[in-house]
Amino acid sequence: MELTSLVLFLTFTLLAFNAGHILPGVAEGESREQKVWARAGSSAVLPCHLSPKKMWKQLPDKTSVLWKRHGGSARQEPHVVLEVGYSGLRKTALPMKPRVSVQDSAFRNGNFSLRIDPVRSEDAGLYEAQVAYGTEVRSCQVELGVITVTLSPPSPVVENEPLLLSCNSSHRANLVETCWFHNGRLVPTSGTFCSLHGALSILRPATSDAGSWRCQLRYSDNEIISATYNLQILGFDGPTNPVVYAAAGSAADLPCTLSYLPSAFGINLVTAHWSRLAGGLLQDWGISQNSSSRSFPLHLPAVGPGDAGQYHCAVSVGSKKISRDVTLAVVTVTPSIQGPVSEGSRLLLICSLTHPRGHERFQWKHLDSAPTNSKLAVATSRNLEGHRPQMGPTLEIPQVSQKDMGTWECSVYGPEGKLGAVEYGLQITGAQVSSPPTIFSGQVTFGLTLTLFLLLTACVLALALQKRARSPAFPALEGMVAVTVPRKKEMEENQKEKIQQTEC
Repeated sequence: MELTSLVLFLTFTLLAFNAGHILPGVAEGESREQKVWARAGSSAVLPCHLSPKKMWKQLPDKTSVLWKRHGGSARQEPHVVLEVGYSGLRKTALPMKPRVSVQDSAFRNGNFSLRIDPVRSEDAGLYEAQVAYGTEVRSCQVELGVITVTLSPPSPVVENEPLLLSCNSSHRANLVETCWFHNGRLVPTSGTFCSLHGALSILRPATSDAGSWRCQLRYSDNEIISATYNLQILGFDGPTNPVVYAAAGSAADLPCTLSYLPSAFGINLVTAHWSRLAGGLLQDWGISQNSSSRSFPLHLPAVGPGDAGQYHCAVSVGSKKISRDVTLAVVTVTPSIQGPVSEGSRLLLICSLTHPRGHERFQWKHLDSAPTNSKLAVATSRNLEGHRPQMGPTLEIPQVSQKDMGTWECSVYGPEGKLGAVEYGLQITGAQVSSPPTIFSGQVTFGLTLTLFLLLTACVLALALQKRARSPAFPALEGMVAVTVPRKKEMEENQKEKIQQTEC
């Protein structure tokens, strides 16, 4: 009896020892063997959180971590991925040396997770971690599944160049369904998008097709796996066939802007040039090379109807070349009477477009502004009350008057708003640049008349005062003197006669 009890005691002791010597690691709240999915090219963390965490705070200094990867077949021996020895010395498998790591500082929290960055398709498989501390060894098992999204041809993808997005995984079950999502929306199979065996074909990709693409794979065991891919398409910003509207005689800038910087694809060699075929002659404009810019506009200082037409912009990015056409449409005004117009004449102003697309609308408007003076503003508003915007390419003025003189604007509108405008200056024969209103002319005439009247009155008063200043102060005395003088002359004559008589 005592011998049997001793054997049982030793047996349970040995089992307890073995159970404490090799213990499976358990991630809190999860099963013993976990599965992690990662996209090739991204990073993956194989979790290994051993519990309970309290015991890791008293972790002895001598602790080692060994991550191994099991082979694809049962006969193949597992090989070391990463080993951290008791002394902290690390050993890494040569194929994964720069891509795998563990955080030593997280060991005391029971975190022995393995990080792989970046993940490759050949990294898929079963991984096992063995953590040894003191006399105990704990383990974690994690299966890494890799989903791969490949692009053909490789980046950069040029617009209008067919591309193929392929999506597959390391899952062993049969593939049942593949769905593709663009910016969160399910992409239906159509003439542009074709999906077959996990691959998506885009026949004529445009810049609008760039962005986040997600493939979702569903297998026969109901396993659903998805991965995203950020697709970049090198093309041009703006509409496919842009049209630039410019007034005759003004400057125009034709746009040629790439959707991405060439340096984003690691390309530093960029060349661009413009060309135009006019009258059987090919015109060329070279644009300076600049890999740090994505805009290569063509500046035309002054355009006329002869400059209208189609321009070709070609940009070479590395070994690939993309191009687009830009149309220049010139807006002109043709008057029925050339030069200054006589007052009272009938005038037609015709607004025309060199390259109409059929949806343009025209609007005429008089641009002269009213004066700041309140009285003048009232008069001007009365004169211009008939100058309301008129629709249509032709503006008819039955009888030209002074109020029609000035600048007229013809604006071209489309579904997207105002496209362009051209101005025309109307001059009238015999009219001044700024003729004053009628009320202003009456005020000037009245002022001049009043001024002349006051001047005339002042002159009359001045003459009267001058005449009064010359008249004597005593008019009676002046009469007396006039009378006295003749008598004296008579007396002198009488005395002369008496003297002559005495001599005789």
